[in-house]
Amino acid sequence: MKIGVYVCECGINIGATVDVPEVVERIKSLPNVEISRYNRYTCSDPGQESIRKDIRELNLDRVVVASCSPRMHESTFRGVVEETGINPYCFEMVNIREHVSWVHKDKEKATEKAFELISGAVARAQFLEPLERKEVSVIPKSLVIGGGVSGIQTALEIANDGFQVYLVENYPSIGGRMAQLDKTFPTLDCSACILTPKMVDAARHPNIELMTYSEIEKVDGYIGNFKVTVKKKPRYVDVEKCVGCGLCAEACRLKGRSLNEFDENLSKRSSIYVPFPQAVPLKYTVDPNRCNMLKHGKCGDELLCVAACEQNAIDFDQKEELVEIDVGTIVVATGFDNYDPSNDLEYGYGELDNVITAMEFERIVNAAGPTEGHLEINGKEPNNVVFIQCVGSRDKEGHEYCSRVCCMYTAKQAHMVRDKYPDSDVTVYFTDVRAFGKGFEEFYNRVKDEDIIYRRRDLDDSIQVVGNEEGVLVKAEGHPDIHADLVVLATGLVPRNDTKELARKLNISLSGDGFMLEAHPKLRPVDTFTDGIFIAGCCQSPKDIPDSVAQASGAAVRAAAPLAQGKVLVEAITAKINDDLCSGCRICEKLCAYSALEYSSEDKIVKINDVLCKGCGSCAAACPTGAITMQHYSNKQVLAQIGGILSK
Repeated sequence: MKIGVYVCECGINIGATVDVPEVVERIKSLPNVEISRYNRYTCSDPGQESIRKDIRELNLDRVVVASCSPRMHESTFRGVVEETGINPYCFEMVNIREHVSWVHKDKEKATEKAFELISGAVARAQFLEPLERKEVSVIPKSLVIGGGVSGIQTALEIANDGFQVYLVENYPSIGGRMAQLDKTFPTLDCSACILTPKMVDAARHPNIELMTYSEIEKVDGYIGNFKVTVKKKPRYVDVEKCVGCGLCAEACRLKGRSLNEFDENLSKRSSIYVPFPQAVPLKYTVDPNRCNMLKHGKCGDELLCVAACEQNAIDFDQKEELVEIDVGTIVVATGFDNYDPSNDLEYGYGELDNVITAMEFERIVNAAGPTEGHLEINGKEPNNVVFIQCVGSRDKEGHEYCSRVCCMYTAKQAHMVRDKYPDSDVTVYFTDVRAFGKGFEEFYNRVKDEDIIYRRRDLDDSIQVVGNEEGVLVKAEGHPDIHADLVVLATGLVPRNDTKELARKLNISLSGDGFMLEAHPKLRPVDTFTDGIFIAGCCQSPKDIPDSVAQASGAAVRAAAPLAQGKVLVEAITAKINDDLCSGCRICEKLCAYSALEYSSEDKIVKINDVLCKGCGSCAAACPTGAITMQHYSNKQVLAQIGGILSK
């Protein structure tokens, strides 16, 4: 056996803490090491070429590279050895950046640790075995979950590539949060003017099937072959017959008695409704929680909505429907929720009519909103408006992250107040202004030049809003009190309340802040750890509209690639079950996070789906009979590695 070892200096990342030449020299004395080299950057073209050259000239059959994280470059070096005819699983990688140089200051000790880790890898490499990756076919269809601007962009991109897309949205209309906005920063474009054409394009696209008022019930399968169960909630309206005329809503006996969620509960609607005038599809939906017929089985002496509908579209006999769809890839674009400041008593939200959230402000100033665009509180136009930023964001005891959009939408809203009421006083309490995007700093400076007062406060400084006869009094530490007619809270973005449940169904991970976790923040920002499932928009982290659209386009490319290829290779590092040793106790089946194990009632043993298995090793560790082993991590390999580390 001939082993080639390549130690990377990685500039000063490794070289500043590890004496790489010394490590390389000591490695030469290890058993079966044919060649030991170091490169300044092993991942560079010259570094990769040196490995290829040695494999060809020295007939190497095992390769060890000691450099940075395998998450970054293991696939790179596997490709290098595979190009020269060596099975990619005969390659071993050692992380001496994160595991050594970045966590140690003592160069002598760091150098010794690097040598020990590489010694273990060399010992393990002697027992590496060739593995074959499976090839699975891909269903040329995709599922996009979430019908906001990110989901719409993703669906259109994939559909334009010629593949069928199912766009599933749990609300009666697509559009998402962007549909609620009046204008967008920094260009002050009409939000609906930008969004509505894309909504219509999605609805009319021959390759997109809209499934609104629907939820994901269950997801089975693996990349290329997902089987998804979608629950279609009953609208109690036949969408084929409904023409969106609105006569039913006008006739509804409970007209104007139900809170309108789209208007942030600032207006009322009927029990039968469309969310907003530009809704897509423009089909009415009966609210089962508010309709007398659905709640009590009777609505007066006559069903006024049924009588008013000239198309006979209302059908109270509709039932919930489960639909199974088969897709090759999935993109999650479920968006976010706005932070609820009700529990932050210092702001008086929910107690004082003069205190509203930024999204409520958007609905009030929108021409299609509850006041037809007039900024009114209790019927009065405000003369003194105060904005408070970082409500629900950058809180070390709550949501520590920055929500990214609040600084700029506050600037936009402050400008809108100044534009509508030139003589008003406008004050913004801020901690830091983060104007990071294209045109953002210029817009912020423009707003400041409009005589809008920015008052800085530290995150730890107290701020309190209390009611008085004139409106409210804003008391901010380090600043004089302000009498205000209106206080607008710049609430942050938080994960949707159904994110955990959806992540469980999809077998994808969540980050510490509760958003969906990407596979790598820099190299795989739209991938998840479950192959074939991708994320886009604010379900991954707070971001503005341009960044959401950009990430949606990226996710669409990643999701469409397997569809175009028609087949994918699946990782070969999986669990393996010895049928003769399996007792059928099913302990492993309950532990598997990927549903890769299934009990065979016929054979009385557990069987494994190689495609679903991610090689985590939980089953092997728990198996009481030792029937399960991990390919590429056999006892022989692991024990050899431990022995190599301990031997000196």
